[in-house]
Amino acid sequence: MAFGWIDEQADARRRAGLVRTLRPRPADTPLLDLASNDYLGLARHPEVTDAAAAAARTWGGGSTGSRLVTGTTELHTELERELADFCGFEAALVFSSGYAANLAAVTALAPHGSLIVSDAGNHASLIDGCRLARATTQVVAHAEPEAARKALGTHAGEAVLVSDTVFSVDGDAAPLAGFAAACREHGAGLVVDDAHGLGVLGPGGRGAPHAAGLAGADDVVVTVTLSKSLGSQGGAVLGPARVIEHLINAARTFIFDTGLAPAAAGAALAALRLLRREPERAARARTVAIELHARLTAAGLEAVRPDAAVVSVRAPSPESAVRWAADCRAAGLAVGCFRPPSVPDGISRLRLTARADLSGAQIERAVQVVGETRP
Repeated sequence: MAFGWIDEQADARRRAGLVRTLRPRPADTPLLDLASNDYLGLARHPEVTDAAAAAARTWGGGSTGSRLVTGTTELHTELERELADFCGFEAALVFSSGYAANLAAVTALAPHGSLIVSDAGNHASLIDGCRLARATTQVVAHAEPEAARKALGTHAGEAVLVSDTVFSVDGDAAPLAGFAAACREHGAGLVVDDAHGLGVLGPGGRGAPHAAGLAGADDVVVTVTLSKSLGSQGGAVLGPARVIEHLINAARTFIFDTGLAPAAAGAALAALRLLRREPERAARARTVAIELHARLTAAGLEAVRPDAAVVSVRAPSPESAVRWAADCRAAGLAVGCFRPPSVPDGISRLRLTARADLSGAQIERAVQVVGETRP
């Protein structure tokens, strides 16, 4: 029977407690949301939603084509200029998603005969970029510059080191200065995904590379998403102008994909401008994360100290993690639930995301629910 193997895999997932299901949410919900990535609380901000509506009215519901045909509007180029300026890079290129941006950066900057050194904790989009690239990939121990340095030393040709800046599972930060030093010792490029750093880390939320003194370097390329701190949709690659020009001509997820919808571009631009005016939002998100961690650990839970806005709480097993998340939801709290294969170390977790707009009472309530529903 065609696709008969699907039933076998479905049975295996059920036995392992790894079945995933869609849960459509209503426009308005009484749940306290610590599951989304809306770190700055901007997804529903009136300035952001008004800008999205205005862009749709002005430019249409869709971009109508790929960026190289009809899919680039003046709004896209305005967003690219302001995003590059804010993050401290020479140029930027906007994509339809952060996933597409990562695929573009990795595949276009790792040609045949080159080496990719990939951190073991990298996001799936970076992993898929490594798989699609024509380079050889070496996966190295998580967040260890010395391991990256040794891997780079095994290759005499072109090479890139690929890493998240803030890892999405535990919320720990990559040692960017150490990674950059290892790359420069071997003449390699550094490609980092700042999806969880933009809007949270660095002065005014300018990102982890800016905080590490790497913004604008000619050997550093950064990818970001517009769907987390900026409350919109899409992604971008930031870097030297010659790298961006190369991506325009070589990145398949740019050349052959429909451009980002104008509404998303307008929303992201409005959020970026709001963050410029209110840089304290970034610091508040970090403060909330630290407070969540302190209260969770004080309650006897095993939580990983956050370096940005992600707070990870360990669960005994995949099944218990699912039940724990469901019990939190029943008590009015939405949290993330990470299980294999989404976690590289096989340890299941609840994943709480700090938001700059959370009140002290909401933080207290979240900790109470997580503690009272623990397995």
